[in-house]
Amino acid sequence: MSLSTMHRHLARWHIWLGWLAGVPLVMWTVTGLVMVARPIEEVRGEHLRKHVPELPLPAGSEIDISLPQGSDRAITAVETTMEGRAPVTRITYMDGVVQRYAENGVKMPPLSDVSARMLVADAIVGGEKVIDTKLFTAEAPPLDFRRPVDVWRVSLADGTYVYVGHETGRIEAVRTRWWRIFDMMWGLHIMDLDEREDTSHPILIATATLSFVAVLIGVILLFRRRRAVAR
Repeated sequence: MSLSTMHRHLARWHIWLGWLAGVPLVMWTVTGLVMVARPIEEVRGEHLRKHVPELPLPAGSEIDISLPQGSDRAITAVETTMEGRAPVTRITYMDGVVQRYAENGVKMPPLSDVSARMLVADAIVGGEKVIDTKLFTAEAPPLDFRRPVDVWRVSLADGTYVYVGHETGRIEAVRTRWWRIFDMMWGLHIMDLDEREDTSHPILIATATLSFVAVLIGVILLFRRRRAVAR
């Protein structure tokens, strides 16, 4: 097969592959451009978190926590911090469950919607402008949270969602409107709009391989055109 014949075959393949690979290539470029349009700190809503200085525990403070008799649940972490003017101890178990205990060692109840609103108002810029609160269970978390944790979703007037742990009593995530756009672009970028987590699946690998072959053929043909121009 002569060189010119091979180039003609490559050009024909390049055209057909271009039709197939053109759409994903444009999609990857557009979604990538959108995702880098704003700093990742702004996407994550870090600019909305107020700086709340940590307070030291009172001198000589001791918290006596009595776990249920016969409990064999493995503990992975125990942490005591000041919340407001009172120390609170969190125990994290191996299964991911978190329980809070007051200074007297009594287990604290799950966070109410009113407490979740108050926490958001104190910790988030614009957090006092709440339009709705809704509780989500660990079995059915919202798409923009995607963690097996019971949470309150506190919806703010500017479209921001603040997720507060029902048991942990902490802000677990901040989801701005731009974060949700970013998340959709990410799902398109990795071709996984359902879970938006799988970055190595057959469709993505096949499409990326197809696009690579199309671009490689284009590069080869580019040298052929350069020689033709030189003549």
